[in-house]
Amino acid sequence: MWQSYSNGLLVAIGLIMAIGAQNAFVLAQSLRREHHIPVAALCILCDAVLVAAGVFGLATLLTQSPTLLAIARWGGAAFLLWYGSQALLRAARPQSLQAAGSEPRSLRAVMLAALAVTLLNPHVYLDTVLLIGSLGAQQAEPGAYAAGAASASFLWFSALALGAAWLAPWLARPVTWRLIDLGVAAMMFAVAAQLILGAL
Repeated sequence: MWQSYSNGLLVAIGLIMAIGAQNAFVLAQSLRREHHIPVAALCILCDAVLVAAGVFGLATLLTQSPTLLAIARWGGAAFLLWYGSQALLRAARPQSLQAAGSEPRSLRAVMLAALAVTLLNPHVYLDTVLLIGSLGAQQAEPGAYAAGAASASFLWFSALALGAAWLAPWLARPVTWRLIDLGVAAMMFAVAAQLILGAL
């Protein structure tokens, strides 16, 4: 159970921590202290629902088809290797997260913007539903894997929402993201190796 949980945690945290529109949005709201707690809660909830849909929906399909399971295993391993390689490339050209200023907005406007950033991004479905879901469907304990992935989302978005002011000086440094991307690459390669070894 703990192996499945830790796999879910590592894969999800590696995907979530990459610089993207959702992270930049949550960080910007947090630095401005503008409805940042509801925004983080919404992102956590969306991730948990999408992960559960991916893990348990795909789990049913994959257990019924050894061919689909093999495709998911090798496809997932290939994607993880590619994603880890992209993280290594980002580490060579590190960026930083910046929060742009704007006029204060209502809770409704901010939450609608958060939903758009979260649900209208095709990478959310590729990463959360397809990749995390297909990997979770292959775990000994899919429920523990889903809980691990949801925990990663909770930890990351809580850190951004509650610790943005404290984290801001570090997140603004390219060297921080170089270290994060190196860690992401290591996590992706480790889980890919686990999938490949399990198929041999």
